[in-house]
Order: sequence, then C-alpha cells, then structure tokens
Amino acid sequence: MLLIRVAETSSEVAATPARLGKIGLLARLVGELSPAEAPIAVAYLAGDLPQGRIGVGWAALRDLDAPPAAQPTLRLRDVDAAFSQIDATSGPGSQQVRMRLLHGLFAAATAAEQEFLRQLLSGNLRQGALEGVMVEALARAGGIPPPAVRRAVMLTGDLGTVAEAVVGEGRAGLRRFGLTLFNPVKPMLAQTADDVAAAHAKLGGGDALWEWKLDGARVQVHRAGADVAVYTRSLKDITGSVPDVVAAARSLPVTEVILDGEAIGLAGDGRPLPFQQTMTRFGGEGGRLATAFFDVLHLDGDDLIDEPARDRLPALDRAVPAALRIPRLVTADAAAAEAFFQQALAGGHEGVMAKSLDAAYEAGRRGAAWVKVKQSHTLDLVVIAVEWGSGRREGWLSNVHLGARDPASGEFVMLGKTFKGMTDEMLEWQTQRFLGLETHRRGHVVHVRPEQVVEIAFDGIQRSSRYPGGMALRFARVKGYRQDKTATEADTIDTVRTIFEAATGAPRGS
Repeated sequence: MLLIRVAETSSEVAATPARLGKIGLLARLVGELSPAEAPIAVAYLAGDLPQGRIGVGWAALRDLDAPPAAQPTLRLRDVDAAFSQIDATSGPGSQQVRMRLLHGLFAAATAAEQEFLRQLLSGNLRQGALEGVMVEALARAGGIPPPAVRRAVMLTGDLGTVAEAVVGEGRAGLRRFGLTLFNPVKPMLAQTADDVAAAHAKLGGGDALWEWKLDGARVQVHRAGADVAVYTRSLKDITGSVPDVVAAARSLPVTEVILDGEAIGLAGDGRPLPFQQTMTRFGGEGGRLATAFFDVLHLDGDDLIDEPARDRLPALDRAVPAALRIPRLVTADAAAAEAFFQQALAGGHEGVMAKSLDAAYEAGRRGAAWVKVKQSHTLDLVVIAVEWGSGRREGWLSNVHLGARDPASGEFVMLGKTFKGMTDEMLEWQTQRFLGLETHRRGHVVHVRPEQVVEIAFDGIQRSSRYPGGMALRFARVKGYRQDKTATEADTIDTVRTIFEAATGAPRGS
C-alpha cells in the first residue's frame, strides 16, 4: 500500500466527528492492507511508530527542507524500513546521518505525505483513531465481534500483532492469543466515585469487595519456578530494578503464577511514603520496597482471568500469604465500608477500591466493575504546554497546562494550569523533560507532545467559559509526575464532567 492512502484516510478521519464514521473509514483501509502492512498502518493511524521514538525531534523537523515529490510512490513498508534505519543510527555523526536519511524520505513524499509524516513524527497526529476506535475498525474489517478483538489486544498488549492476525487469518487468527506467562497483559482500571456511598451505589448496593488503595507503583508479577519477571502498568519489564518484589514473588508457595499488585515504599513506622519517594527506590537504592498483591490471573496451570472476583479471591489466598496481600473487606454494609475507608486513611493510604465480586478481570478496561474512592480529589492529567517562569522560577519551565483526554476525538481538553506544589528539583527535571517533548513555541509558551502524565490535586471543579470543556479546576496543585502511566491511561473529560455534575447538581451537557 502507498503511504498516500494512509495519509488520506488520516485526513478523512480527522474531519469526521462521529465515532461510527471514523470506524467505517478505518475499516475500509484495513480491508486493503496485507498482513505485513497491517501493524504499520494501524500504528501510524493511532499516532505511533512500531519502533517507538526514533530520535527525530521538533528541531530536526523544523530544519528539514525537502521539496515534495510530484507523484506518490512511497510504500508503507519503505517508510517503515526508513524509520528502522534512522532508529538504528547511533554513534559519532549519527545526527547528520539521521538528517540525511530523513531528508531522503521526505524528498520521496508528496506534500500531503510530508504533512502526515511531520504530524506523525512530532506526536501531533491526533485525528481520534485511539486504540478503542482501531479495535472496532479491525473487528468490522474482519467480520469479528469487537469483544473478541478487544480481548486479543488485552492479552497481547500489542494492537499491531492483533491487526496482522485479523488481516491475515480473520477470527481464526485470534485463537492463538491467550494468557501466557512472561507476556504481560494490560492492567484492569477503575472509575472514580466521590465517596464510599457513591461507590457502593455504583456497584448495586450489595456485597462488594473493598480494598485499601495504596499510593504505590502498579506491578504485574509473572513467575515460573525460580524465574520471575516484573512489569509496570505500561508493560515495561523492570525486573532488574525491583529486587524486593522479585524476592517476595520467589517466596510464594507456587510453581506458576501471574499476580497484580503494588510496590510501595514504607517509612520506619510502616506508614507509606509519598509516591515520588517510592519511585526513587526503584533500582534497589534508597530503601526497600514492600509488595502488596490484590489479584491473581493465573495459578499453577489454571487461567483465572475470566473467573469472577469471588472465585479469584480464594486462589489469591492460596498463592499469597496475608502479609503480602492488600487488606480487604467483603461487605454489603455501607457503614462498614465507610469505617474501612477511614481505617485506610488513618494508615496514611489514599482511600479504597470497591470491586464487583461478579466481574472477570477486564485487562486494559476502565469498566464499571472497579471504583476508586480517595479522600481528596486527584486526577491524572496530561501536560499539553508549559510556560517559562519568572522571578524565582526564571529560567525554568514552570506553569503546566493541564489536559484531560477526550475519548471521542483523541484530543486533550484544557482544564487549567498551575505551578503550585513544585519543588526546585521538580522544576529542574520538568524543564529538561518538556524541552525534549517540545513541538513548537508561541511567545513564552512551549507546546509539547501530550505524553507526560501528572497527578493533580484540586479542591473542586467550577464552570468556566475560558476553557473549551466549560470547566476549570479550582486550586490545582501538582502532586507528582506519573512515570508509570501513559497518556492513554490518563483521566478523561467524561470523568471530570462526572465529578463536576456530582458536586454541582448540574445536568449532563449543561
């Protein structure tokens, strides 16, 4: 397939506001792909490269001056090969070699293709083809029920691999995707409730599982015999950085297991350390990490991911001693749940998780079966721009512009900006970080690729005509940067709207 077909489809998708319309356009393109082309096209349309970041930044794209080709000749696999060659270039003089390769690629591209490539490489290709939309498009193209495609993506953690199977083999190609040791799956995610009563109501008011919510780093642990691997919520292998977690896994009375849990730093009195201090302990330096497991997906030959939570809990208890489990309570009594919540807060923890006992483990999904309740409002938002500071903060990138993800469009809706809560160390770190994500500047504002997640505490949400979402955070302050989360895992504008409506009684859409 020629690159121009992907570029044209991207433009059409960006101009189509309706989700079903986007799915139809993408499905049409998927139907034209070969199996080898599918992972490339799907990644591009989702705004990614199969290679990840390849060392081409905003400055390189700015300085690139290649006249466009008159006719489209670039094929997808040619572009992919060029990106792989650029990615593999290293050592002395590598920057000049990258620029020469990049110039050759752009010289072979038409004007429309050049624009597409610029947006793709700069991280600005946001036409609304997020993973959920791409899953629906693959399902439609292959004549497959969407849940079957979604499950395959959840279990592989790789949309491109699933796309290749769907294009090449249809539904039969999905049969080989199952839960496999040392192949991490995306973690199940939670919705938000304002308080225990609201969470209790969301789960139907009956028996529910309540757990302490720790402010740690999510870990997924795989073990087969003495072999152990530990993965982050973004599926990165961090085994070598968490010896305490590895030791805890090896101590378990099991042969094979896949566990979901948290790694957290604890002070001498047993109280939890702030998240940022927990993260400094990765690498085995600066103190120990405690491990607390709360779910099991596989145990000694049995896959449990499709079993309800009420059946996974006994398996968890067999695999993990109480000292390595997160405290939990099963009750239908809202007052007992509230007391459990207060107990968690008294221990220095964030709050509680409320979970349906009837729900399977929905890997990668933020479904209604898990609900989190915190003492104070916090949101995981994405930094979309940063302002140069003044006064004490002069010379540092300071005021961060905060965006919530819109699942329908793929864009980030600004909710405000803040520099509250930032230490000098944080200012120094974020200056380097955001200069590396820079896409362009407008006055004193540095616009960045929407990749960095930041946890924001706030006192409330107010109506605002200043921002496109009609809402703004009150007294927003930085709690910490979340290196363990990707932008696709950030809170959505729908979550923000739900909090706003619950607090104000405003009807939806007002």
